[in-house]
Amino acid sequence: MRILIAEDDGELADGLTSVLRQTGHAVDWVGDGRAADCALRGTPFDLLILDLGLPKLDGLEVLRRLRAQRSETMVLILSARDELEARIRGLDLGADDYLVKPFAVSELEARIRALARRRSGFRGAEARCGSLILDGAGQGISFDGRLLDLTRAEFVVLGALIECCGKVVSKAQLFEKLYDWNAEVNLAAVEVFVSRCRRKTESSGMRIRSIRGLGYLLERDRALGRNADDGE
Repeated sequence: MRILIAEDDGELADGLTSVLRQTGHAVDWVGDGRAADCALRGTPFDLLILDLGLPKLDGLEVLRRLRAQRSETMVLILSARDELEARIRGLDLGADDYLVKPFAVSELEARIRALARRRSGFRGAEARCGSLILDGAGQGISFDGRLLDLTRAEFVVLGALIECCGKVVSKAQLFEKLYDWNAEVNLAAVEVFVSRCRRKTESSGMRIRSIRGLGYLLERDRALGRNADDGE
């Protein structure tokens, strides 16, 4: 997932960023509410981990503005405010979960997994594109009952293409799902992962077609015997 941490405690934010990146997430961090509001307007995050006591703009106001945009970004509040009223207020404004500080990192990770499963449930038990199946929990991609051996990046790329089956996905959209702001890579990195996904799905009857200047399209390979890799 692409995650934004909005937290003014730099030490806590650094620790969370490190842990979440180790589990395969792309993570960005901002230290105040205005920066969080700006980031959420410019980047399609899957999850916002939100502290309520942010400087410049209160966390609840960040949440209110996010939901006013009809954003589907999941929100997990982290706060030292453990009063019942604060929790009710946060949930009523559209937060998906509320965790009180201090907390165990293992519990935070478990709650993130639960939110991901819940979101997958909203989208349906599984996503399909031809013979390719992305399971409902987002843990694997298979065809003909065989689970593909994919790296984290390959899974993100192929999963995004399956979810947008028959529609063009731009290189920039894939890049945003793969990397945080500080990644020292460029858009060309996406081409490498697309090429690897092509090789690993060439016997599935599907192909990833390059649409010049627009992006990539996952579709049925109707030309039997032709290499599914169109190239750039």
